[in-house]
Parts: sequence; structure tokens; C-alpha cells
Amino acid sequence: MFAQAWPIMLGQASVPLVGIVDTVVIGRTGDIAALGGVALGAMIINLVFWTFGFLRMGLTGLTAQAHGANDSPEVEAMLLRGLAIGGALGLALLLLQGPLTTMALAVMSGGAQVDAQADAYVTARFFGAPAALAVFAITGWLLGLGRTRAALALQVVMNGANAVLDIVFVWGLGMGAGGVGAGTAGAEWIAVFTGIAICTRVAGGGPVALLRRSERAALFARSALSRMFAVNRDLMIRTIALLLTFTWLVNAGARLGATTLAANHVLLQFISVAAFVLDAFAFTAEARIGQAIGSRSRARFVRAVRLTGEFALLGGAMLALTFWLGGTAVIAFMVTDIATAATARQFLPYAAVVPLLGAPSWMLDGVFIGATQGKALRNAAVVTTVLYIALDLLLRPMGNTGLWIAFLASYLLRAATLGPYLPALLRDITGNETLAKRATPA
Repeated sequence: MFAQAWPIMLGQASVPLVGIVDTVVIGRTGDIAALGGVALGAMIINLVFWTFGFLRMGLTGLTAQAHGANDSPEVEAMLLRGLAIGGALGLALLLLQGPLTTMALAVMSGGAQVDAQADAYVTARFFGAPAALAVFAITGWLLGLGRTRAALALQVVMNGANAVLDIVFVWGLGMGAGGVGAGTAGAEWIAVFTGIAICTRVAGGGPVALLRRSERAALFARSALSRMFAVNRDLMIRTIALLLTFTWLVNAGARLGATTLAANHVLLQFISVAAFVLDAFAFTAEARIGQAIGSRSRARFVRAVRLTGEFALLGGAMLALTFWLGGTAVIAFMVTDIATAATARQFLPYAAVVPLLGAPSWMLDGVFIGATQGKALRNAAVVTTVLYIALDLLLRPMGNTGLWIAFLASYLLRAATLGPYLPALLRDITGNETLAKRATPA
């Protein structure tokens, strides 16, 4: 389990480095408006781009199930479908960037200076939309096959390119928040071409060979597309609901002033690290759960749930302790503004406990994504978001303290609303295993 998870852990640990590098590059300029602009802009981009995160999640589960059933043609078809859909959706986002940016900034509360910086960041990031969404599909496909080292290589390339381009555009060319966005967009285009090269090598042969041996009828089969869109529709709703939680958090911080907004953005980088590192076990669960369902094995399913759960809880406890002890030094490195650093230190304990409280919800996400149980994920996320917003409104008189208490509660709510679906999923797998045994010739 750990041998499969550690490359994902390293790769996922490098994902939030994009946000951390963005924050450090801008934060050390001392421009609080630009830092706030990157915070708001990143939240807008995350909301828009990760609305289509089903391309990563849906492809992982579906590819793992096809792989578990030894259906090689369908495995290859999944990659081609994902790339086609991701590229088309990304192009649509690029064409709609103007109205999408205007609408998003209209509902935010950053102020004129922060909004101007956010607009520059978002405009630049949209040029990477087709590549970003295609990378979602590539990553999901690789994880579904258990090719975690290949996924790690892709993340290292993208995040390394992002760091270099950020420094060149911001510190070298003085482009501010717009330079951060341009650096990330450029890194996404580098990543998509790298990812295509990796996937065709895994599949065997180049892109042309892969297209030639993929039957068009199978590639666009109605049954396969219907299943894919059904799963992805529910995952899309689930993703939007959870993204609204983070959007609400950032916007609530913006109402409390630029200093609080910037401090909360710094603390969210800790949470990003925790989420992406612990997602290593969730992604491992996705692949193993999907393969267990594809092979109709209850024993493989139970073992995957137990092992990923144990690793997730242990990892969450270790990260929480690390953040608690070392967070102050990290904050001092990330920002130079005295007021922002002081506010971030004040609320560091809230961010530090997120890895431990969030571990069960992240692990359960992996189980249900691997099982392609989109309806359960959708329902749990919608209920969680509604309850979180209600709690945040109730605690609003407490200021930033109430904001963080409500946010911590959202992780407990995610696990509490998703957990009750687990027994029914286990019963379904047990029934499928029995049917498979009866169908097997003696």
C-alpha cells in the first residue's frame, strides 16, 4: 500500500507548492493588495477549473474498474475520451473568460485594488484552461492504472516549471499578480504535452498508434459515454458544492479586511499541503477500490478500506503535529508584512488540526470515487455545504474565530454525511461477488 502511495504523496505534496510558490513570490514583495488579489484570483480559478475536477476523479474510478476487468480497449478509450472532453471544455472556458471573471469579481468583497490584481491573475490563468483540464484527465487515467510514479513525474514537471516561470515573471519582469497567473498557465501547457508523452508510452506506441487501434464505434459508444457522463454529472455537482465551501471561506475573510484575507490565504496553504499529501491514500483507495469492484472481490475491497483508513489517520496526526510545531517559522518565511504574519500566527492552531479532522472525509472520498458512487458523493457534499454556510452565518459575530470554527466543522460534516452510505456499498459488492462465483464454470 505504501509503495503505491508514496509517489502520489510526493506528487501531491508538490501540487500545493504551486500555491505556496505563488504566495511566497508575491508575499515577499510586500504588496498586500497583490497578495490579496492572488488569494481571490486563485479561489476563482479553483472554483471554475475544479468544477470540472470530475475529469480526474471520474476517470480514475472508471479506468480502475476497466483495468480490474482486464478490458484493455476500454482502458485506452477512457484516455482518449478524457483528453477530448478536457480540451473541449477548457477551450470553452477560455472563450468565456471575460464574463466569467466579471461575474466572479462582482460577488467578491476584495475592494478596488485587490480586485484589479485578481482580474490580472485570473485573465492570465484562463489561457491555461485547455491544458489544465486535459491534465486532470491524464492524471486520473494514470492513477486508475496504479501508475503512481508516472503521475509523480508529471506533477514534478508542472510544478517545477511553475516555480521557475513565477520567479521570472514576477521578480524578473515585475508583472505582479498577472505574472503569477501567466507562470502557472505556462506550466500547465508544458505539463499537458509531457503527460501525453507519458500516457502513450504507458499504453504502448505513440499517439498515432493509439488512435489507430482505438475503434471509433467503441470510443463513442453510447453506453460508455452515458455511464461516464452520469458519473461525472454527480461528481461535478459534488465538486461545485465543496468548492463553494472554500469560496465562502475566502469571501468571508475578505469582508474582515485585506489583512485577514491575506492571513487566511497563508493558512490555507497549510491545508492544501495536508489535503494533497493525505490524498495519496485516497487516490490509492480509488485505484484499489475500483479494481476490487471490477474483479468483484469483497476481500480486496475491505482490505483497501482498512489499510487506506489506517494510513490516512496516522498521516493526519503527523501532519497536525508538524504544523503545530513548525508553522510559525513557515509563516515568517512566506510573508514579510507584520500584521498579516501576526494574524496568521494567531489562527495557526485552527489550520493545524485540519489534517487530523479531515483525514476520514478524504479517505471516504477515495472509496466512493473508486466505486463511482457519484450520487452518494453528491448528496453528502450538498448537505455538508448547506450546513456549513448556516453555521458560518450563525457564528459570524465571532469574526475570524467563528469563520474557522465553522470551517473545521465542515470536515466532520463531510465524513458524517458520507459514512452512512458505506454499508450499502459493501452489500452491493458482496452481492456482485456471489453472482460472479455462480457464473464461473466449475
